Amino acid sequence: MPELGVVQEIPRVVGKWPGNIDLLLHMLRAGKTSYIQQVYLALFEEYQCTTLNTRILWMDQIITMDSQHMKFILATGFEHFWRGKAQKERFAKFVGNGIFNRDDEMWKMHRSMARPFFAWDRISDFEQFEKYSAHAMSILTSFAESGRPCDIQDLHTRFSLDSSAEFLLGQELNTLSAALPSAGAESFGAKGSETHDKWGEFVRAFDLCQDISTRRAKIGKIWPLFELFDDTMEKPAKTIKDGLEPLVEAALKDKTDSKQGRKEDSMEQKTFLQHLAESTEDVGLIRDQLLSIIIASRDTTACLLSFVVYFLAMHPEIMERLRAEVLDVCGSTGTPDADSIREMRYSTRSASVLTESVHNTYIVTVAVRAVVNETLRIFPAVPLNVRESRAASCVFPAGDPTFANATPLYVPGGTPLMYFPLLMQRNPTLWGPDAERFDPERWLDPQRLARYTANPLMFQPFSAGPRIVSTLSAVAAFWQFCIPADVPLGLLQCIGQNYAYNQASFFLVRLVQRFDGVRLAPDAQPRESLPPAEWKTGRGRQCVEQIWPAAAMTLFVKVGLIIMVKLGYSIKHNHSREDCGFVSPRRKREIVSRALASSV
Repeated sequence: MPELGVVQEIPRVVGKWPGNIDLLLHMLRAGKTSYIQQVYLALFEEYQCTTLNTRILWMDQIITMDSQHMKFILATGFEHFWRGKAQKERFAKFVGNGIFNRDDEMWKMHRSMARPFFAWDRISDFEQFEKYSAHAMSILTSFAESGRPCDIQDLHTRFSLDSSAEFLLGQELNTLSAALPSAGAESFGAKGSETHDKWGEFVRAFDLCQDISTRRAKIGKIWPLFELFDDTMEKPAKTIKDGLEPLVEAALKDKTDSKQGRKEDSMEQKTFLQHLAESTEDVGLIRDQLLSIIIASRDTTACLLSFVVYFLAMHPEIMERLRAEVLDVCGSTGTPDADSIREMRYSTRSASVLTESVHNTYIVTVAVRAVVNETLRIFPAVPLNVRESRAASCVFPAGDPTFANATPLYVPGGTPLMYFPLLMQRNPTLWGPDAERFDPERWLDPQRLARYTANPLMFQPFSAGPRIVSTLSAVAAFWQFCIPADVPLGLLQCIGQNYAYNQASFFLVRLVQRFDGVRLAPDAQPRESLPPAEWKTGRGRQCVEQIWPAAAMTLFVKVGLIIMVKLGYSIKHNHSREDCGFVSPRRKREIVSRALASSV
């Protein structure tokens, strides 16, 4: 490896065929059968380095799982990287000029347009969440009462899209009212089960575009060679365009009508779509920005909820503890709000305050935010991402201690980079020897949590850095919600992050209020969605996984997450927990406080 002063070239992968064509074919095949990102992890382990140059067809292409190099890409060396021309070409027909496909001034313009609609008062309007959560819970209840399995990933997708559509568009899409797939009996799209109706057609196109975008990113700059005679994105992109443009045109017409005498809505009354329509007459620009936000709002929440439910099914003891915490704060029917969700802290409580015997103590160690954080750590919504170095070369700092990468690395200008938050967030060097184990208690134990507080950017489920920087007040609100108060603020955050956390947390609270058991239904799971037998002999999570995690821009469960749910006793028999002789610890404290107050 040639040295450039104190800086070294990034180690190159050496394949058996010219241009590393064998490596490219191996990676493409592995994407269809191997555990998620295992093919990349194997390369890092083989070369004992967290950053590599794959040199496909003699062209530089960098891959990294290094926390320090990701920090440089996203934050400390942000000015050296951008989305780049290659990504814009890959995504052009899908998201066009949307925020996820632009840089510099165009990106800043998109962000300034979006920011006002993610203010705290808008994203904490839980009445909207209640409307669609109630609908989803009624659907789940019907499955529970009839003893039928349910594809809850599909339900999560509909819930998040319906609630987000009203938030963004001011319109009811009512996908929860459309035909639902029968678990294991329907055809499958790029990211899960699908139905053969208008909604199914739109989702099929939406998911297919994401799948194509991810495949192109993995192939790199030579992806057009694989589509010489057929642009695979053209048809599904047109379906999406045809579905969104009538909404945009209606908003522009509404703007024209308002100028002809109708009173204009205040900023607080406007929807995101109305605001976009008032900012420009460009139908394509509005559609692209709208589509980008819909991708983020639908997929991140649906992904998070699906993997949370998966873990609750795998760990019934955590489901039980989480339910106890929720019932303590909200009871079996109380409506959660921002304050009550904050009270469901990942905390240790002593029952000596609640019982007569100080020896009869117990610990409640699971709550909403810890379960959410631990889920996002193992299954981040965006498991890989792509950047490109700008024209001038730059230098990666010394890497993290995974393989003792102490030497800075030279990054050529104009080079595509693929980085893997999923691998970083499961790295035992960073998170401890149990890094691949689902354990919400790691967000409580000060010694284990110290690993994170010393390096906050080793946890970036929604990315990080100036590209998605928010105001300090929003960052503070996020950290107050997500992790214990003694953890320092992270650097920067996604503008929609608080919305995703609130939306998912509300749904999760409603879920555990109504149901006291969730289990996987492998007999109803389509065979092609079950983990291959060879995973059982592998290392890490693949040997214990009961579903097939996959990625197409965002994570999802291949074919769908088929589960059975069990109604809680109080719901099943139409009683409150108090009717059943249960008084929550919180209720006990309220009774004692009132008694003390009245006796004074």
